[in-house]
Amino acid sequence: MKLFQRIFFAAVLAGLAAGLAMSAVQQWRVAPLILAAEVFENAAPEEPAAEHSHEAGTPEHSHEAAAPAHEHDEDAWAPQDGAERIGYTVLANLLGCVGFAFLLAAVSVLSGIEITARNGVIWGLGGFVALQLAPALGLPPELPGMPAADLVARQVWWVGTAVATGAGMLAIAKLRNWTGIVIAAVLILAPHVVGAPQLAGEHASAVPANLATSFAAATLATGALFWLIVGPLFGWLNERFARSSAFALKGAHA
Repeated sequence: MKLFQRIFFAAVLAGLAAGLAMSAVQQWRVAPLILAAEVFENAAPEEPAAEHSHEAGTPEHSHEAAAPAHEHDEDAWAPQDGAERIGYTVLANLLGCVGFAFLLAAVSVLSGIEITARNGVIWGLGGFVALQLAPALGLPPELPGMPAADLVARQVWWVGTAVATGAGMLAIAKLRNWTGIVIAAVLILAPHVVGAPQLAGEHASAVPANLATSFAAATLATGALFWLIVGPLFGWLNERFARSSAFALKGAHA
């Protein structure tokens, strides 16, 4: 099996398997918190434009507005609560999870560091730190009804933080010396020194603090589960496909 085919099938299968496991836990621990927050959001008075959006910076559920202002369009389509909403959420999760698996594979190929069954956990932890934990230090996962800064500014900071953190960890992995550690420290700390976009002044949230903290913890834990599955599983599948390809090639020349 050619390299591209091997990586493609390994990424798809690993992403789907990890996405299904994550979706199951999400429906158990995360979805009830979102539904509870929507009760408070619907009961709260309308907020000023450009102050509110929903965002969860994880490979799982994203409850995000398409613009900084949060508006309820009564004519806009939305899935019905229950099976339809769960179905669309799981589908979005699976597509996103496969995409993250491809991202992990692309970083592996470009960096020249192969993902194996043995180091897959390290790759998974790296993905979790770069794409979830580090951005969450400045922009914790948000529930419906929580005030937030401008959406575009938050997205730019989130992407910059993820890229800088990932590049920093790769610098350590590639250089393996004090130079790499210094470069990594600068890259990883820089976004937090700049600071994530925040709303000026005080803004009351319709969501109780305990609900918000529970959601942030559950979202990060569910995301960690995804990364700790997709990394080792991708590495194992990649190795298995490589052995199968080598065995088939050897049999053809026998």
